[in-house]
Formats: sequence, structure tokens, C-alpha cells
Amino acid sequence: MSWWRTLLNLPPKGEHWADQRRTKKAGRQRPQDTAPEWWSHPDGPVSPTPRQAQGVAAQYSAPPPPNSGGVMAPPRRPQQPGTQQPGTQPPRTQPPAAQPPAARTPQAQGPATRPPERLRQRSPHGVHAPPGPVRQPLESSQPPWSTEPESSFSTWARRFFRGLVVAVLLLAAVSGVRSWIRPNTPPSTVVSGQSGFPADEARAVATRYAVSYLNWDEAYPDARPASISLDLAAGLDARAGWNGRGKQTANAAYPGEVKVDQSGVTAVVDVRVQVRAFTKNSRGWVPGAYAWQRVAVPVARTSSRIVASGPPSFVPDERAALPDNMPEVGAPDDDLTAATLKDAEAFFSAYAESDAKVQAVTAPGAAISSLNGVVKLDKLKDWQVYTGNDDERRATASVTWDGVGDTTLDQTYSLTLRRTVAADGAQRWQVAAVG
Repeated sequence: MSWWRTLLNLPPKGEHWADQRRTKKAGRQRPQDTAPEWWSHPDGPVSPTPRQAQGVAAQYSAPPPPNSGGVMAPPRRPQQPGTQQPGTQPPRTQPPAAQPPAARTPQAQGPATRPPERLRQRSPHGVHAPPGPVRQPLESSQPPWSTEPESSFSTWARRFFRGLVVAVLLLAAVSGVRSWIRPNTPPSTVVSGQSGFPADEARAVATRYAVSYLNWDEAYPDARPASISLDLAAGLDARAGWNGRGKQTANAAYPGEVKVDQSGVTAVVDVRVQVRAFTKNSRGWVPGAYAWQRVAVPVARTSSRIVASGPPSFVPDERAALPDNMPEVGAPDDDLTAATLKDAEAFFSAYAESDAKVQAVTAPGAAISSLNGVVKLDKLKDWQVYTGNDDERRATASVTWDGVGDTTLDQTYSLTLRRTVAADGAQRWQVAAVG
């Protein structure tokens, strides 16, 4: 029989649970006792009490029952000379209880030992209970116990609980008992990254607070603290370090990255603000040039909203080089560049004037809006088309625009060209998208 069948208490292979039998547990038997034998006491006759005499008289008033195979009592102590011989019965002319104590004398002499006597089991009904049924002798091949069939429910229940114990032990071995006793659960207040933190609200609060912080005018000293108090946490100084002198205005502000702390309660917002400082002279305030300043605004999340948790700090703006893994547009196609140069100039001239002119020079199905006369084309400084498939190409253009007065601006554009075929079979490359 295999070990796993033994572990799960399964029957041997080829057998069924209905074939299994279990032995009946022997019940706890009450101790057996014997009635007193008042007539054969070794030291002489003993006078029974009236209650004992009544029980003995009732017991021996009828002939003794046949041998029922009861339990044999141990041998008695050696008898005195002149006692009864083994195997002989004393003559009973009257019940022992009816005889006087002096009449019960020892019987005939016999050996020093006496045979064991049959014991009668005490009944809950007393000595008057009838004797039990006679047990048949066992055969040589018959086991000395009885069997009874086991119910299907107890069999199923035992198999189920044993299988459950095995499954729990295997699960404990796989997952580890330590993870059950002390699981590694992070604190509920920890927020990983920016999940759960209101980043958009933090940008809005930090932007308005940065503008209020960089605006001041000594002619109106109470205006700045009142504006700062809209976003600063309660209990903090609304003057935010200003000495009450000078004049400066903040015209535009743009929020950037929100760096959330590991706790998920505080964060720092990057804000860029355009400011203009004023210089005081004898005639009044002289405005200076516009400048961009970058500040880091600390914020905190409360139960109701985002608030500024302190004054911002200045952060330098530094130029950074392009990354080395910039995507390449492809190899230049000099032949197609020269063939489409005039079409590119016509497109940018129409692109600066009106939508109707743009639609006349673009590819069919293209949706490109014009600049509506804000600037005019001065010249197409550079034009380059790159290699690709036969229907669509990428191109770049460097354009000089004429602004107001004598102002000119140079800008670079990235375009998509699409090949079109006219009704007469002529082929052209037209602009399909800008950017």
C-alpha cells in the first residue's frame, strides 16, 4: 500500500470504502461481584445481617442456574481440615438464611484448595434480576470481537478533514508561516509616487501663490499680505519675508513638475514667473526689463484643500544640451528637395495670409489653418526633404517672417509631404500636415 494512501486513510488499491470494517470498541464493564458465602467462612460461621440474610435466602431459594460461561473467580485461600471436598454440594434441606447461625457447620473434610466458583454480575435491579443469556462458544477461526459497518458520512468526513490538513500544510510550506504571523503591509499613510496626490490642484495653488509672492508695492503695503493669505496655511506670517519697500510686478506664471514626498502629504511645485522690476527716481518709478524667475513652492495636503506650507525658494534656470538619442528624420533627398523648392515657397506665402490660399496649395483632404496676416513671408532660408517611401516624405523648413515695423523672426517648421497625381497624369508633392 502506497504512503499517500496511508496518509489520506484510503483503502488499498482495488478496494472500496464499503469493504472496510472497524472493530467495535469494548464498552466499560461494571465490576462483577459475588454474594457472600456465609456458610464456608474459614474461621467459622458468620451471622448475616437481616438484609443480607434476606438477599441470600432469595438467591438460593431456587435451584442454581446452569453454567452460563461466566467469569471464573480466583481460587480461595486454603481450607481448614474437615471442609467440603471439591466438586461436592452440601445438602440443602432448607435455605441458608432460614437456618440458625449455629446450624451452619463446616462440611466434610477435603483438600487444602477449593475450586473456583462462578461469579454473577451485579445487575442494576439487584440480586433478584434474572441471569443473562448464555453465550455460545467461539469457533477456532472466529476473532474475539465483533464488526459493524461504518457509515458513509463518517468516512467522507474523515477523508475531507485529512485532505484539508494536508492542503493547509502545503500552503504553509509555499507561502511561508512568517507571512501569516507578521505580514509585510506598508502603513496606510504611505503613498507611492504621485498616486492619490492632487497634482492639478497643487499646480493651481502654487502658481497663484508664486505670483502673489513676487508682487509688491510700497505704496500699498497691505495688498501683498492679503493676496498671499489666500493660499498660505493658517498661522504662518503673511508678509513672507518682505520688508515693505520697493515695487515689482509679476505678469505671467507657468507651473511645471510636482515632486511628491514619500509620505504623500507634502510636495514641491516648480513654477516659472515673468516679473518686471521698477526703479525709483526723483520723478517716480521707472520700469525695467521683463525677466523670468524660477521658484520652488512647497505645498501640503490637508483634509479640505492644498495650501502653501512656506515661502518659495529661487531655483536657477540652466540650459541643457539635446540628448544623444534624438530621433533622426532620415537621409536627405537632394533631387526631391530641389524639385519641391518653389512649391514650398508658395505654401508658406499662402500660410501667412489666409485659409483660402492655403487650401489651394495643400494636398487633397489636408486641414491646415493659416496665420491670418499676423506676419508675412520674408524668405525661405532653408528647405530639406528626406528619403522615405514613394507616397509620403518628411521635410524641414527655416522661414524668416516680417513682423511689425522692421522686426523679423526666424522659425523652423517640420512638415509632411504627400504625392498627388493630377488628371493629366502629372505628379506633385504637396504639404499634407504642419508639425
